[in-house]
Amino acid sequence: MREKTLLEMVSSGEVPDFVREVASGEKISLDQLLDDLLAGRTVITANRWVRKSRPCAVGRGLRTKVNANIGTSRDYQDTQMELEKLRVAVEAGTDAVMDLSTGGNLDQVRELIVRNSPVSVGSVPIYQAAAFAQEARGSIVEMTEEDMFRVIEAHCSSGVDFITVHCGVTSKVLETLQKNPRVADIVSRGGSFHAGWILHHEKENPLYAHFDRLLELARKYDVTLSLGDGLRPGAIADATDASQVEELQVLGELVLRAREAGVQCMVEGPGHIPLHQVEMNVHLAKALAHQAPFYVLGPLVMDVAPGYDHIVAAIGGALAGKAGADFLCYVTPREHLGLPTPEDVREGVIVTRIAAHAADISRGVPGASDWDKRMSQARKALDWKRQIELALDPKKARGMYEERRVEGERTCTMCGDFCAMEFISKYLGKKLPPC
Repeated sequence: MREKTLLEMVSSGEVPDFVREVASGEKISLDQLLDDLLAGRTVITANRWVRKSRPCAVGRGLRTKVNANIGTSRDYQDTQMELEKLRVAVEAGTDAVMDLSTGGNLDQVRELIVRNSPVSVGSVPIYQAAAFAQEARGSIVEMTEEDMFRVIEAHCSSGVDFITVHCGVTSKVLETLQKNPRVADIVSRGGSFHAGWILHHEKENPLYAHFDRLLELARKYDVTLSLGDGLRPGAIADATDASQVEELQVLGELVLRAREAGVQCMVEGPGHIPLHQVEMNVHLAKALAHQAPFYVLGPLVMDVAPGYDHIVAAIGGALAGKAGADFLCYVTPREHLGLPTPEDVREGVIVTRIAAHAADISRGVPGASDWDKRMSQARKALDWKRQIELALDPKKARGMYEERRVEGERTCTMCGDFCAMEFISKYLGKKLPPC
């Protein structure tokens, strides 16, 4: 266990080895990384009590990161299945996972995921507080303020690296929602739980009212706060409305308070956003949140593609990443339809990595386009082994190639004797005719 928080170490001139590893892996200078950490433009999610082999660095100038959500539900409580999803997500290249469990032994599931994950782990403590209140008191809104903070500390002490906390769902924000009705109201589970609690008890959201207490817990375990977007739009018709923007303003206020307390934080974003509003939403969020790392779900740019929502989210994610979003939460093909399977998890991670890499190329992230250049060189050489090695998903590329490969043929079965690469290579070295 580290004696100090990461920010305390860096501000006093101590640089942990894992921070040096991050700078080297991201191909940026250590000084730049340290400056951005201290300014709050970058976070490294790393619980001080549990050391991950691959801490997740999120922020300015870094490779766009990908998160995969896993976890049980009331109807599917198989912990071994969640460990399989963890394995698949890591194999597919995710940078972090979040345990969103709502069914079964929630402490056991989370602790198994933390223990077995080589990558950063996040969680949403309010889910467990709600599940406890439902079981013990008969209603989610009967959870107490102490229930919320007790569960938050349990999650932090179990080793999670970042937690989503819906501190921006305040009484004032809910007044705005009631004055400006939506098509889909509130689609965030955590956001809806807090909203229901506020309206039932006629009291302020405890995580906002007692934000300093939350900051103390985050400092104790050096857990990064992911300030959740409880009012994120769940339909493109609700995008960029008064409620979404007002919550963002609250989160911007809390970003400054977290920085003053020496607590790392990032801000979560939408949601369902039409294509033409994605870039504006990212710029708005970055401005209101004082350039804190921005973590987006999708965004989904249309509402009518169940079964293909991973593709819808990848389109939005690529645009968001290009505009400056730092962390993309995956969406699986089963979004809006049910709990994902391991294969859904794999598909979700891969398409989100595609979106993230496309964004990195457009933003000139160090080393991003070099990968593509090496692939192009391998294609020119018809070096199939190298092409598969360089593929973002080598397993799928190998399977597709082998399925239609003809033994002894140098070219693929799409072109055969008409391969442009092979054909033109015979002639490009020759002299051009006179003009």
